Amino acid sequence: MPGVGPAAGAGGAKGGTAATAEWGAFEDNLQGTNSAVIDMENMDDTSGSSFEDMGEMHQRMKEEEEVDAEAAAADEEDGEFLGMKGFKGQLGRQVADEMWQAGKRQASKAFNLYANIDILRPYFDVEPSQVRNRLLESMIPVKMINFPQKIAGELYGPLMLVFTLVAILLHGMKTSDTIIREGTLMGTAIGTCFGYWIGVSSFIYFLAYLCNAQITMVQMLSLLGYGLFGHCITLFVTYNIHFHSLFYIFWLMIGGLSTLRMVAVLVSRTVGHTQRLILCGVLAALHMLFLLYLHFAYHKVVEGILDTLERPNIHPFQRVARDIPAVSSAVLNINNKTVPALSS
Repeated sequence: MPGVGPAAGAGGAKGGTAATAEWGAFEDNLQGTNSAVIDMENMDDTSGSSFEDMGEMHQRMKEEEEVDAEAAAADEEDGEFLGMKGFKGQLGRQVADEMWQAGKRQASKAFNLYANIDILRPYFDVEPSQVRNRLLESMIPVKMINFPQKIAGELYGPLMLVFTLVAILLHGMKTSDTIIREGTLMGTAIGTCFGYWIGVSSFIYFLAYLCNAQITMVQMLSLLGYGLFGHCITLFVTYNIHFHSLFYIFWLMIGGLSTLRMVAVLVSRTVGHTQRLILCGVLAALHMLFLLYLHFAYHKVVEGILDTLERPNIHPFQRVARDIPAVSSAVLNINNKTVPALSS
């Protein structure tokens, strides 16, 4: 049948095409398998399973262990050497650090000097009008002693009065008959005035502590410093007007008023009649006697110091051979004759 033939041919062609495609895929898989097999066959078998390869590997590992052991021994020796060097280096670093810290502390003290000065600023922060009023009040004794009198806790006025007293003493040495050939010995005047101010203030403060008086060291310095105002007036007038009677008048009036002011303030701050008598009596005696010393004895003391310093150099004592008088020959003969007689 002519219709069946072409259809059968077409079906056969389709079947052949399908078969060809399946066999092509199989061939491809087979080629891939063959390539994998070929790769496995072409690989070089160097797994080291032979005895010769194992021996070489053992020898190589042994050599590596020996090299590692030698390197470890060398490292230990270097470690000991470096350990000593490291200790010395650490010690050096510690010393350098201590020196740095010490220098830093010194620098901090130098930079903090202004801060230390600020501590004294409240004691010198005072107005000129306040200083003037306190100078006038130092010559007026207080009447009310039933309650503690107020004492200024500042040091500007007392310090200026001490320097003023030093200048007055130097002026008095120049206007008097004191012969000064090597300067005015300002150090002696400064030492005398500051020594009295600080020394007597410290002594009275200690005595006030024993007598149970309510006063501080700064208040005592201020009280005694302003008390020197009467001394300055008395010495300045009597150094320029040389009359002993005038000095005694100023000594009793001006010096006495300043002393009474200090005594009244201490009485108001002390409890007990005996304590008041001891404390105020010692202060009044020291203050009045110091004014007498400055007027009469200070110049003589300075003259004695000058004579001691300007005394010519005395040569040290030297031994001199004494002259022996000549002895007559008759005396020698007599001695020669008496000696054998005594021996026989």
